Amino acid sequence: MRKGFTLIELLIVLAIIAALMAVVTPIALNAVRKAKATQVAENIRNIKAAVESYVNIQQDEDLTDLSVASLVNTGYLNSSPGDYYEIWGATQTDVGVYAIDIVYTGTDIDPAEVAKVSQDVVEASNLAVATLTIQKWW
Repeated sequence: MRKGFTLIELLIVLAIIAALMAVVTPIALNAVRKAKATQVAENIRNIKAAVESYVNIQQDEDLTDLSVASLVNTGYLNSSPGDYYEIWGATQTDVGVYAIDIVYTGTDIDPAEVAKVSQDVVEASNLAVATLTIQKWW
């Protein structure tokens, strides 16, 4: 009697491994996609909090120059979350009320996924956007 595996046995083992990989791979990729969406939503939330702190503490009259880089430079953000985060204009919606959009412009994640993770984020023009409304009190 010979010791070892036959070719048929090896092929069956390979087929089982391939079937398991076919099941596990989409689950793993979905987990990675959700993790990335969660990270983007968390970064947007942190930028939103930094903008709110900046506006309330600095009491700046002109909010049009506000950017992620300026928040990092002034210490309201510890570090830049990446190149794909932007702050789009502070538009005055009412007397003393400003709407500030925090936008993720990256194409590596579906904005709808980010919107599913965070209630603050909506998908607009294929971008993940969170709008912050600030009432000037000074």
